[in-house]
Amino acid sequence: MTNPVRELRDFAAAALVEPVPRDHTEPDALFRRRRVVTAVTLVVGSVILGATLRIPPGDDLFYIGGLGLAAVWIAGGLAAGRLHLGWAHTREEGFARPVVQPLALAALAIGIFTAGAVVVGQIPWLAGAVDEVLDHARYGSLGLIWAITVINGIGEELFFRGALFAAVGRRHALAITTAVYVLATAATGNLMLAVAALLLGLLTGAQRRVTGGVLAPIITHVLWSSAMLLLLPPVLDLVR
Repeated sequence: MTNPVRELRDFAAAALVEPVPRDHTEPDALFRRRRVVTAVTLVVGSVILGATLRIPPGDDLFYIGGLGLAAVWIAGGLAAGRLHLGWAHTREEGFARPVVQPLALAALAIGIFTAGAVVVGQIPWLAGAVDEVLDHARYGSLGLIWAITVINGIGEELFFRGALFAAVGRRHALAITTAVYVLATAATGNLMLAVAALLLGLLTGAQRRVTGGVLAPIITHVLWSSAMLLLLPPVLDLVR
């Protein structure tokens, strides 16, 4: 008979704790170049992020800013150096592309954040911080905002869990990249976005550390951000 506790423990270990074997060593010259490109991209992206999320909801400039931000993250992530899709552990003690695990982790994250929204919705100043972000979808084109959200999710993972993760070195990469992700998001001046960046950064960073690539973080991030865009407005409206 299957032991659910053991199954859950084994899943957590395979998805978030035990790295798959790989060798992504690169020459010192390429590593230094990666760091320079990453640093420049981080500064430019942080400035654009802060400016974009300060654009009033309903203003068409938000679409331009959002697409420009995605372009910066994607271009910087790809220009910094080689990225890998990564591999995941399987039940047969082999390896496969990470798809099932990030799907499950995305579902778990969505459930936790949705439950958290029930609490946040009853605290006006916290709910207001969330509304500052969601209002862009309320007063703009939901389809276009969703597309920008997806593209930016991909771009953020290519950069933060791709280029930046590789650029900081092997020691403490999870902690460093998560801290940088939070600080970059803090440029928006929105506390709730910074909290979300902390939790999402830890989750996707752990996936990057285990799989050695960006595919798992991308899947989790895109599904999570899409769900938050669609689920949070009705949840907040319901509990207020």
